[in-house]
Amino acid sequence: MNSDFKKNNIDRLSNIIERQSILLSNASEEEYALKPTPDKWSKKEILGHLIDSAQNNIQRFIRGQYEKDSSIIYDQDRWVELNRYRDATLAELVNLWKLLNDRIVRIIDAMPEGDLKNTSLIKGEKFTLEWLIEDYIKHLQHHLNQINT
Repeated sequence: MNSDFKKNNIDRLSNIIERQSILLSNASEEEYALKPTPDKWSKKEILGHLIDSAQNNIQRFIRGQYEKDSSIIYDQDRWVELNRYRDATLAELVNLWKLLNDRIVRIIDAMPEGDLKNTSLIKGEKFTLEWLIEDYIKHLQHHLNQINT
């Protein structure tokens, strides 16, 4: 079952990366910089949040293979603010997002199947790497849907 799990999730993520890289590369710089309201993220900032998520999940997926109950948390609003994604070019953000997600595909592919049941802590709650991988893809798709509307 796990080899199917890995293959299915690698295929899902690879398809998202391929499809979204094209869509994002053809998007309008001005539209992506626009904040819908002062307290909402612009599309660039949402993409930046996905970059932050990828970076943090790379840590989870790597450390979760060799640390018992590793714990990685981050303040998503502060990360977006401190990274100043609205000031970056859309091309820079798309390239970084793609590279990080390509790396995640490779990490999942190389992950020993037995490690999928290893657990990591998020806010004191245990989650398996298997669950975290699926959740990462759901989270990614959720925010890409926000960007693409």
